[in-house]
Amino acid sequence: MRLLVLLFVLLPAATFAQAPPAGSGVPQTDEEKTLYAVGLAMQRSLRQFDLSPAELEFIRRALADAQAGKPAVDLDEWGPKIQALVNARAERVVAREKDASAAYLTKAAAEANAVRTESGIVYIETAAGAGAGPTAADRVKVHYRGTLINGTEFDSSYSRNEPAVFPLGGVIRCWTEGVQRMKVGGKARLVCPSDVAYGDRGNEAIPGGAALVFEIELLEIVAAPAAN
Repeated sequence: MRLLVLLFVLLPAATFAQAPPAGSGVPQTDEEKTLYAVGLAMQRSLRQFDLSPAELEFIRRALADAQAGKPAVDLDEWGPKIQALVNARAERVVAREKDASAAYLTKAAAEANAVRTESGIVYIETAAGAGAGPTAADRVKVHYRGTLINGTEFDSSYSRNEPAVFPLGGVIRCWTEGVQRMKVGGKARLVCPSDVAYGDRGNEAIPGGAALVFEIELLEIVAAPAAN
């Protein structure tokens, strides 16, 4: 909410009154790029509302009307209803994601070499390892790529060109369980139901109720740091 109120002040009404002509409005200067980033931040804050294009137009109109000092509704009256809308939209997103995830998990479980565990994880070995296998108490070094079931990437150590090191017992349950099936040098794909990933709440990049897909390469079981 603080970000939305800030935008009412920062951005002129003309910004929202109409879309820029095709080919214009591409940020060039540092200041323009920063203002463009304000728009990106606003979109991120609005993601929780699961807006249709028509609904987004109401947001644009409200910004323009508020900047012009002519809002169509009273914020004091309707503002308190925002949280209820957030909750309702979150439930809608979760239900939609779980339906899509269930179908995806069923399809993944039917693939060759797929193993579906009691927790619902689908584990598919893509390259056999020859080394030791980790336990939940171990620290591991991995390369990985995480996507939503539609292929949208939300995290990747490959993109950063730097493997990740972490305690296997300190990550989402899908990883703790799934990586223990791997051997050093091996690769696997994990399809994680939301129950063993980020649940109904999700996070900034992951919708609530979403199943996740991870491509994982187990590089090393890392020795614990020596005690002082």
